[in-house]
Amino acid sequence: MTVSGPPPVRGYGSGVLDERHLNRELSWLAFNRRVLALSGEIGIPLLERVKFAAIFSSNLDEFFQVRVAALHEQISADITMAQADGRTPTELLQAVTEEVRELIELQEDIVANELRPMLQAEGVEILSWNELEPDERRFAVDIFRQRIFPVLTPLAVDPAHPFPYISNLALSLAAMVRDPETGERRFARLKVPPNFDRLLPMPGGLRLLPIEQLISAHLNSLFTGMEVEEVAAFRITRNADLTVDDEEDADDLLAAVELELRRRRFGEAVRLEVDASMGPEMLELLLRELDLAPSAVTHHRELLDLTCLFSVHALDLPKLKDVAWPPVTAGRIFRAEESGMSLFSVIRERALLVHHPYESFASSVEAFIEEAAVDPRVQSIKMTLYRTSGDSPIARSLIRAAERGVQVAVLVELKARFDEATNVTWAKTLERAGVHVVYGVVGLKTHAKCALVVRSDADGLRRYVHLGTGNYNSRTARLYEDIGMITCDPVIGEDATQLFNHLTGYSRSPEYQRLLVAPHGLRPRLTELIENEARHGTEGHIVVKTNSVGDPDIIEALYAANDAGVRIDLLVRGICCLRAGVPGLSENIRARSILGRYLEHSRIYRFAHGGEQNTPLFLIGSADLMVRNLDRRVETLVPIVHPKHQAWLDEVLAFQFADDIVAWDLQPDNSWLRVGPEDAFEPHSQERMYHWVSAIQKR
Repeated sequence: MTVSGPPPVRGYGSGVLDERHLNRELSWLAFNRRVLALSGEIGIPLLERVKFAAIFSSNLDEFFQVRVAALHEQISADITMAQADGRTPTELLQAVTEEVRELIELQEDIVANELRPMLQAEGVEILSWNELEPDERRFAVDIFRQRIFPVLTPLAVDPAHPFPYISNLALSLAAMVRDPETGERRFARLKVPPNFDRLLPMPGGLRLLPIEQLISAHLNSLFTGMEVEEVAAFRITRNADLTVDDEEDADDLLAAVELELRRRRFGEAVRLEVDASMGPEMLELLLRELDLAPSAVTHHRELLDLTCLFSVHALDLPKLKDVAWPPVTAGRIFRAEESGMSLFSVIRERALLVHHPYESFASSVEAFIEEAAVDPRVQSIKMTLYRTSGDSPIARSLIRAAERGVQVAVLVELKARFDEATNVTWAKTLERAGVHVVYGVVGLKTHAKCALVVRSDADGLRRYVHLGTGNYNSRTARLYEDIGMITCDPVIGEDATQLFNHLTGYSRSPEYQRLLVAPHGLRPRLTELIENEARHGTEGHIVVKTNSVGDPDIIEALYAANDAGVRIDLLVRGICCLRAGVPGLSENIRARSILGRYLEHSRIYRFAHGGEQNTPLFLIGSADLMVRNLDRRVETLVPIVHPKHQAWLDEVLAFQFADDIVAWDLQPDNSWLRVGPEDAFEPHSQERMYHWVSAIQKR
């Protein structure tokens, strides 16, 4: 019997792995490898390359705190059930460990052999204590004596002093100290104070001394009369995922999240990073006290915690950075401002599609909420807040509206990972101002991006709705590529009203006329749209731009459409568990990843025959193709129906699928191949998009 289809993918102890689905964790590491690759791109300005090396480290920290921590929990619970790709948790942790070590070695090679020499040529140096000039040493010693020494707390380990608690991601120095009279040796830990800049600028500002180097050089002043035999830096990563009870008996979610935030500080250790110079005795002691296996250790030739490179990127050296792309004000908004029209008048004429950060978030979405907050005709404002900035202009506008008597209701998602503390603070602040604050639906995260403004227009009450792909966060709106629509379409207004009544009240999931809403209506509708394209065979065409593709059922539906001859184009920034271009499985599917100065964050769905009378259907919204988005979150997708708006989305997709741009294409062997010019980072879809948008708005 002849067996057709792709060859199996070989794995670890379980033998043959599932050839249809790639592993989520390993796919995420492949994404972070692409991020790291940007630090080696010769066509990117030097300090931007340094920034990407820092982003790689920051990403990896989060990965260990959440995903690797979850694997440790599964292994501790003796869970041996294989994941979608056939790996058990133990096998997957082994694979992750090997990949992470390879990536760290690659990162350190790039930093040591490329970035450091190039920085030095520009006068920027990260120094050791021994490399300081005499006047720099005097300067550093003064800083140490006056500002650093008074806050240092050495903690020795002996029968009277147990091993100290070490906080998550804290940089520490491990020292082995000997009494010269008795010969007695003690281990001591010293936390590097986090309230100082990690890289201390020497006079002139471009020569930088890591603060741990300064402290290490002065350990004798902390252990008076002792001999410091060995000193090495180390850092641990702890499980930092929240485990809030989502069930009915979690009566006070705000209090539960606050309690869990306090508990998170004491999560189990999952990773130990150490300086390569650390000796075996000291390392063995740390592993024993932290209850970690040797496989949890990564050894570093470069500085620990290279997120400190963000400080290098922050240096005032504009010639080594990207040329700024100032956001433009959307043309219709600009003309309205010139003529004194309100945003509400603009939206009544026609729905407004805005594309950030090419088009300004401040002059569109923030201005929409700000105008609503002070407009005497506005009667109510309702919003979802998933992630927002600590200095949020939108939150301040909501407070202003509530203080003048407008009915304001805000759903604050307290469980937005790593933004929990910010959201708790805003929830309390909004409540004190008189805003009705709710925390969502039991058992679900509310990830939808929706704002509803009810206004008493001259011809009656009208509902104005913003639906988007990005968070109401003024800081990330300058860095994340997102799309939003503001409309007063009565059907969408009615759907948005139903959505907020469901989120803030007590009701079963309502029926929606236009919106696609998870967790009840989105999955079946997307599956139906995929199957509909399959019925059109080779005439079918599906284009999806998303952050992640991981849902097994959606992947299988796409494979089935592939078998029917449907052309499927995927733009996937991060995780992609689907295989692309594999004969007999996915030969009609291509998957591309775009990385650049902006984080590609928008979700666009295009089905060639999904609209009325087999016309194209365009959807934008908050949902990725992941199990969590389709089954465990409140998500929204909204149809984009105006021909000009559809043409805009087609142009966005065309820029990103151009043959000559810098991108990464998923290969049949599951590797990501960089395509485009090798000696430049342009042409790039974001560069073309910016110039196109700027030219349109200038006309």
